[in-house]
Amino acid sequence: MNQIDDDEATEILAAWIDWLRARDDATGTVGTVGLCFGGGWSLNASMARAVEGAVIYYGNVDLTPDELAVLQGPVLGHFATRDRWITETMVEGFEAAMTEAGRPYTVHWYEADHAFANPSSARYDAADAALSWKRTVAFFNETLG
Repeated sequence: MNQIDDDEATEILAAWIDWLRARDDATGTVGTVGLCFGGGWSLNASMARAVEGAVIYYGNVDLTPDELAVLQGPVLGHFATRDRWITETMVEGFEAAMTEAGRPYTVHWYEADHAFANPSSARYDAADAALSWKRTVAFFNETLG
């Protein structure tokens, strides 16, 4: 994670969003989703290019209202109460920043640990993973059409 060049990663993600949106065999709508490190990058990608919706699974959301103001679509966040990295304080700051930026969001909390939706993790929680995925699919059905 520490070896990623943020500018380069942002350019790559933006290019993929452009590519997906331009495909003749696609609907023209794009959503982003990611877990942990990828959760933060789901949000970053949706700030780099307008998307219809972004989903974050316990990703870094430590951003300012000015940074979040560029979002075009709503954001859905899944967070864990026992997460020691993506804390309740961080998420509360995110919610306040989203509200200040006037951007729509929904946050769900799970009585779980970080990586609860990752089946390769020892902290995997099948019930919470299933519920969060059901919510993710419903979100994309609504935002992507």
